[in-house]
Amino acid sequence: MSEYEDFDDDLPIGKSKSQIKRELDELKDLGRELMPLGPNDLEKLDLPENIYEAVLKSHAMQKGALKRQTSYLGGLIAKSDWQAIQKNLQQLRQPERQKVEQFHQLEQWRDQLLAGDDSVFALLKAKFPEFDIQHVRQLQRNASRESAQNKPPKSARQLFRYLQQMQEAE
Repeated sequence: MSEYEDFDDDLPIGKSKSQIKRELDELKDLGRELMPLGPNDLEKLDLPENIYEAVLKSHAMQKGALKRQTSYLGGLIAKSDWQAIQKNLQQLRQPERQKVEQFHQLEQWRDQLLAGDDSVFALLKAKFPEFDIQHVRQLQRNASRESAQNKPPKSARQLFRYLQQMQEAE
């Protein structure tokens, strides 16, 4: 009789120690994401009181104490509805992501204009009714002249600011 004959195949297989450790590390990471947030943002997240207080206490900690507090916070998060905390945190950061995407879009339009891509004019005129093509063409010419003379990109910056103003007025 071998030692494996008594093994019952019907028993559910639990999580491995490695899997449990990975999950706890993810919860610690969630706690680390909460730590830099101020009281106003923390209140928006609708956190349980014990997690809210643990995050606020972490603001005054350094090094070893902060590492212990991170582990403690991960444990508290594990005992709560961590999916809701994660979802609320993503919603809190959503406006920030939109601003970054808008900024990248403005940079892309500016770069296309500076490269001489005239198809962008139609797009910008359709998107922004107040778009002044003559002004933008003047900024384009000035920017190319500045670039050829190795001068600072003053007109390119002005073009970017103009596009920003158009987007804000939208």
